[in-house]
Amino acid sequence: MRPTRMSRRSALIARLADSWARGDAQAYGAEFTDDCDYVAFDGARFRGPAEPATHLARLFDTVLKDSRLEGEVESVRFVTPEVAVVHWTGSVVYPWQRRVRRRRRSRQTVVVVRREGRWQATAFQNTRVRPVPQRGLGFALATRLIRWRAARARRKRR
Repeated sequence: MRPTRMSRRSALIARLADSWARGDAQAYGAEFTDDCDYVAFDGARFRGPAEPATHLARLFDTVLKDSRLEGEVESVRFVTPEVAVVHWTGSVVYPWQRRVRRRRRSRQTVVVVRREGRWQATAFQNTRVRPVPQRGLGFALATRLIRWRAARARRKRR
């Protein structure tokens, strides 16, 4: 992979983060294709750049006011020279926070396409990252807790 291609993809993510930090929902939406599919953190699905921009505009005026996105590009995989899958991990950082809280991290899967020389996102999926217990004491405790909760739920149904 040539560095110039990677930097363009990183530039798209940087533009998304920059427009978010400015609270500019229209600029954020402009980074998506007209036929994009956008799935937000809560599972809401939007189509086209106007729907997520409208949704974010309301949030930028309220709960996301003065927030910013922080994270890093994990990987870029080219499907064709004009299409790539980008995985980005990070989160929203609120004005009173210094950094991303680990339990609030999400992984975004972004399908990007190059149209008329410009890279844009055509599909976006945001999924919360849940730490997977490692085999060992933590795994055993997590397994025990899951079994205990299931047994308790069965008892309540009786």
